[in-house]
Amino acid sequence: MLSVTTGIFAIVTTEILPIGLLTSIGAGFTVSDGTAGLMMTMPGYLAAVSAPTVTVVTARIDRRVMLCALMFLLAAANFIAAAAPAYWALLVSRVLVGVVIGGFWSIGAGLAGRLVPARSARRATAVIFSAVPLGSVLGVPLGTLIGNLAGWRVSFVILGLLSVAVLIALTVLVPPLPAANVTRLDVLGGMVRSRGTQLALAVTVLVVLAHFATYTYVAPFLERVTHVSSGSITMFLLAYGVAGVAGNFLAGSAVARHPHAVFAAAGSLIAVATLALPLLGRSEPGAVALLIVWGVGYGAVPVCSQTLFARAAPHAPEAALVLFTASFQATLSTGALVGGIVLDATSLPTVMTLGGATAMCMALITSWRAYPGRGPDAPGGADPARAMRG
Repeated sequence: MLSVTTGIFAIVTTEILPIGLLTSIGAGFTVSDGTAGLMMTMPGYLAAVSAPTVTVVTARIDRRVMLCALMFLLAAANFIAAAAPAYWALLVSRVLVGVVIGGFWSIGAGLAGRLVPARSARRATAVIFSAVPLGSVLGVPLGTLIGNLAGWRVSFVILGLLSVAVLIALTVLVPPLPAANVTRLDVLGGMVRSRGTQLALAVTVLVVLAHFATYTYVAPFLERVTHVSSGSITMFLLAYGVAGVAGNFLAGSAVARHPHAVFAAAGSLIAVATLALPLLGRSEPGAVALLIVWGVGYGAVPVCSQTLFARAAPHAPEAALVLFTASFQATLSTGALVGGIVLDATSLPTVMTLGGATAMCMALITSWRAYPGRGPDAPGGADPARAMRG
């Protein structure tokens, strides 16, 4: 279980590391911040496509074999990034990262129940999902620090070595995992027609769009608006990451009972932080405080979103993870792309304001579903279709 968790940690860190190194990578290849944001856009779109494709095509292959193959691909992607002679080569490596994200997440995130006794499955799932905020609290700050001290290419070399270590651990420690509950395209199609899935898709798209349209460009904001030195940005991201870990476990303890209410609270925290950042984030204390609020909110997002998808399809857990991964990653990329376009056309404060408004819309929609007598959180409201008719 820990080797799978470490694999997801390596994937998450690889995916979002460019956020901390955006300015230095852009300067190295002489591209704008908006163009450099393509490093976030490329993996997400590829992951959205590869999540259903890889899962369906390899449905009958042992899941341990698939995890090892995908981790090998991640190691190759990181080494290609480290040696990239031009920006196009770096984008090629990000395409490979996207394939890994879609396949590994869809397969690995749902294996907790097969790796531990049934009574420990919920706790094991929380541990696996903790790799997401840990990528922020440890991976990105450390990768940014190493990049600032030794160059951004060294950060990718270290991630490549970590990927190789995880590959060895998966080979040695994970038992054979024959395919079970084979995911088919008709199962995915049936899920998409479910109102519970449609709600999960809608609120996930809104909150992830809001987050990544803004957080992708948080390092340039801290440098140019808050006037934080490049070396100190690591500490700001560390504060955000620690808060994210706290948000993950706080949500994990409450989301089973009140999924919509917890998700609405997470969206509200993101909205408050991003809307206030252009005003209060001009000072270092204000920026740190808002990043902590932001981290708590976003730390809860993955577990809340995955819970809504799982509740919509309890009979098909791997299919639920496929849709969760595809929607999350496609929206992640769209957020980074839209944020870059807005940034190149306007300013960093405008990006934050628009992202905050989008997060507030998500919070309002989700709050409506959690409102007593309306949503599934209310007594007698667990049926999504009945709640929608009400």
